[in-house]
Amino acid sequence: MARRRKIRSSISIPITLGSITVLLSMALLVGWSFLLGQKISRSVDIAGDVWLLVLGALSFVLIIVVLVLFVVSLARGIIEVRKQDTFIDSVTHELKSPLASLQLCLETLGREGLDTDAREQLRVMMLEDVDRLDAFIDDVLEANRLSYARSGMVSLNDVALSDLVGECARVVRIRYKLEPDELRIEVDPHLVVTTDRAALEIVLKNLIDNAVKYSVRPAQVEVVGRRDSDRKVLLEVKDHGIGIDRKNLKRVFHRFYRVEDQEVRQRRGTGLGLYVVWALVEQLGGKVQAISEGRGRGTTMRVELPIAHVVSA
Repeated sequence: MARRRKIRSSISIPITLGSITVLLSMALLVGWSFLLGQKISRSVDIAGDVWLLVLGALSFVLIIVVLVLFVVSLARGIIEVRKQDTFIDSVTHELKSPLASLQLCLETLGREGLDTDAREQLRVMMLEDVDRLDAFIDDVLEANRLSYARSGMVSLNDVALSDLVGECARVVRIRYKLEPDELRIEVDPHLVVTTDRAALEIVLKNLIDNAVKYSVRPAQVEVVGRRDSDRKVLLEVKDHGIGIDRKNLKRVFHRFYRVEDQEVRQRRGTGLGLYVVWALVEQLGGKVQAISEGRGRGTTMRVELPIAHVVSA
């Protein structure tokens, strides 16, 4: 909290100084124009002052424009630093939590007299922590790769959508120990798309994982896939979870962005998952959209993909 207050303070200082400077410049310009107007009303020769006024006015306008651009640029930079600061906090938590759990499990396994059931339970817990770390590292690496990736860097294959959704759902079911009715799949079994399988797999895993993570157990998550037209496939991941405010529906796809809400902060995350989804869907020639009626009303993530993706030269 102290760090956030410090960042807010650092944002307010340049904005305040910039605003004061702009107001002073405008006051000087208005005052200058007023004095010149008085000379005109008194029939004083102002031929030599007109050019000076024009040059001065242009100079003031230039100063104001530069100051405004400076303030906007500085504020954006500080906000980006704030996002990265939040990201670092999240990364620290995401790394320390499973590592601490792994250490505890290993220490417990080293004790004598531990029965077979307890050892198996610890083994399962360790595998879950490793899976969590693996998924987290994949997101970080993929986000970094996408920052430098060029368009068209995809590997195209025919993908049976129903099979891929089923595989992704199975991973999430195991990760969260879901009951069968907590995650339902309705995908046309004959639907095949020509796309990058690895990229689409990352997209689906992230969306299904998010839907479960931001739901209250028992979850009610549904994955729907169908042909939307002769050229498009529509994928929807629906949940009945905590929902998203209208003002944040586009922001959630920004890199490092996490909604400023206590209920969201209680759940693990780095602000990279949906950014990765957005970037990959763009590479696949599609669109992704977040739909929600507000807090507590659930969320639908809608992905439109071309049935046959064409890589641009």
